[in-house]
Amino acid sequence: MAAVAIAPKPAASSLNLLEFPAPVKVKNPAAVALGKLGGSKGGKIRAAKLSTERKKEIAQQAAKVRWAKVKAE
Repeated sequence: MAAVAIAPKPAASSLNLLEFPAPVKVKNPAAVALGKLGGSKGGKIRAAKLSTERKKEIAQQAAKVRWAKVKAE
């Protein structure tokens, strides 16, 4: 086989490409406050409404899924 010469890639400045900064996400402070209010008590209230039997079913299902995962080697 013959050797093939590969030309180097030109620098970005020679291609006249513009580089834009990454967009910044701005969150609405009022929405953040509302989310924290509901999120901080949601799980506790849901757990209080569930029966002991239903909590047990959910825990058993979660354990089955957790143990069914194949570990990467």
